[in-house]
Amino acid sequence: MSSTNSNENGRMAILQTINLRKTFGEVVALEGLNIAVKPGETLCLLGANGAGKTTTINLFLGFLEPTSGEALVNGRNVAMAPVETKQDIAYIPEQVALYPSLTGLENLRFFAALAGHDKYSDAELYTCIDRAGLGKAQADRPVAGYSKGMRQKIGIAIALAKQAKAFLLDEPLSGLDPSAANEFAVLANQLREDGAAILIATHDIFRATELASTIGIMKAGRLVEELDPKSVHSIEIEAIYLNHMRDNHVRVSAGEAA
Repeated sequence: MSSTNSNENGRMAILQTINLRKTFGEVVALEGLNIAVKPGETLCLLGANGAGKTTTINLFLGFLEPTSGEALVNGRNVAMAPVETKQDIAYIPEQVALYPSLTGLENLRFFAALAGHDKYSDAELYTCIDRAGLGKAQADRPVAGYSKGMRQKIGIAIALAKQAKAFLLDEPLSGLDPSAANEFAVLANQLREDGAAILIATHDIFRATELASTIGIMKAGRLVEELDPKSVHSIEIEAIYLNHMRDNHVRVSAGEAA
């Protein structure tokens, strides 16, 4: 998946980076990142805070400009086509921002219209909500009374109405109870089976093994290892991840002692 050959196996990567680098002054946030996520694939990026996961997502969204290299969405350079590339992606942050006084359906109608899809009937919007795992009764309630999991489902319904080809998910499981996390995992896998390209930034190793077709471990802005969760047990993945983090901790401690 890290290969920059986006046409391998006849499928072009929807999300791709080529030698992507981002610095903030003297701080290197991302260093030479090469990833490619094709339709029907999920890449989960694991790493401590500051590893570069959210920076990667923000570069795909066009919230940041790369210092060098490229972030591509459906073959287009985000820095050169920021508006066009946003049409193909959906972003679901840790906290989905919705209008609390509006119902789930009203929020969906509003955000779908913002994305240029203002011709949907109520029946079509309810279909998106149903696919996202919410019922009609819940969709007709004000969002102010929603749980975090329900808000995320409206976020996914918005992405479905937008007809997004790729999903960028930043810590989507944080704060969810086990039942809601399981529901989200089922839904994310359905999206992948439907052909979406999904990039997830998460700290949850065991959920990552359920969601990912590839797990990437990031440290200090670099992709240090890629793992196939189908061939590596979750316990082994945890050990590999902790070994990378332990190495980082030892280096920091040694620097502090010096």
